[in-house]
Amino acid sequence: MSTAEIIQREALAERVLHDTFGYKQFRPGQQAIIHAVLRGRDCLVVMPTGGGKSLCYQIPILVMDGLALVVSPLISLMKDQVDQLLANDVAAAYLNSTQSREQQYEVMAACRSGRIKMLYIAPERLMTDNMIEQLYQWRLAMVAVDEAHCISQWGHDFRPEYRALGKIKRHFVTLPFLALTATADETTRQDILRLLGLRNPLIQVSSFDRPNIRYTLVEKYKPFEQLWHFVQGQCGKSGIIYCNSRSQVENLRTQLQSRGVSVAAYHAGLEKERRDQVQEAFQRDDLQVVVATVAFGMGINKPNVRFVLHFDIPRTIESYYQETGRAGRDGLPSEAILLYNPADMAWLRRCLEEKPADQQQDIERHKLDAMGAFAEAQTCRRLVLLNYFGEGRQMACGNCDICLDPPKRYDGLEEARKALSCIYRVGQRFGIVYVVEVLRGVNSQR
Repeated sequence: MSTAEIIQREALAERVLHDTFGYKQFRPGQQAIIHAVLRGRDCLVVMPTGGGKSLCYQIPILVMDGLALVVSPLISLMKDQVDQLLANDVAAAYLNSTQSREQQYEVMAACRSGRIKMLYIAPERLMTDNMIEQLYQWRLAMVAVDEAHCISQWGHDFRPEYRALGKIKRHFVTLPFLALTATADETTRQDILRLLGLRNPLIQVSSFDRPNIRYTLVEKYKPFEQLWHFVQGQCGKSGIIYCNSRSQVENLRTQLQSRGVSVAAYHAGLEKERRDQVQEAFQRDDLQVVVATVAFGMGINKPNVRFVLHFDIPRTIESYYQETGRAGRDGLPSEAILLYNPADMAWLRRCLEEKPADQQQDIERHKLDAMGAFAEAQTCRRLVLLNYFGEGRQMACGNCDICLDPPKRYDGLEEARKALSCIYRVGQRFGIVYVVEVLRGVNSQR
């Protein structure tokens, strides 16, 4: 392609941004990525939730000849993105298990005839021998791998089927590949580059800072009453409540509903039709609150979520960051609340120890320890988050619970001396409960 043709396509990309998607200008980093793709270059894109990752492949394919293949891990995510593209008069489709055989044949025929510009597909379906043969009959122009952190064991949602995606790159060496994710530390990024086999890629890592989100940790002692008090204070604003179990989701949904909250549950135990109804009702603001397990929200482009509340502590900082990132996508002030009880961390550690002792267990333990350190931090929470992702900051944010209500400090030297002396005097043979009883002078037979 000549320089003149590239310049022409770059100008056309800006027009597509305005006319098709309705934006006045590119967000930071988008234009450089789009220009790199139009020049046939591979890219690794790390942008926070709401940063505009999807446009980095949606815009270039609309000014290129051919089809974009988009690897996506969740059916709900595919449906939401395809619906949005169709609403913008973009020829998009998906292939997944919700379709009949006839519907799947129709989509593949449309891809062969060039009537589809963007096809969303799960990695399990893509990596079948029959599908790879199909790809050679299509006019592929680019491949985008969404949620690319899934390819790495160090990613917070490792999926073994993602590791095979490098095979597609070896089949179509000259095609530009985009790997996109909202959460990837340096180790995960290096894994993505190596396992996908990206060639001389543009690596675009945007800031992880979401200054409009206020991070707050609350000691969890009467959890439902604390939750109810917070939801009441939101005065009907839109929000998501995350739990670690389906039973907890249903329990909270029932209790909130009994108190007049417009609320629904979302988890993998529900029928697909019901999950779709909940997702669409939440998008339309027919629901105020969704109580959900972590799968909810990955495909939702809902700008006005004003709060995300974690009823249980997440297992990784990456999960926490991604889930809280679903709040405030419109840039307006939003809340991220975490109810924390050290007993929850102890339970997660016990669950982890029941897994086979291998490298994956070590990785999960490392990530769980980091999440625990975040919860118990006595310094600015935003700084802890940003530094975890390798974004060095020194100045406190002024918009988290630590900054707004700093922990009260005192000189505990004398108390520490007494505690250590007591431990020594009882022969260093007793647990913390007995030592505390001695120090407090409990009048018990023991």
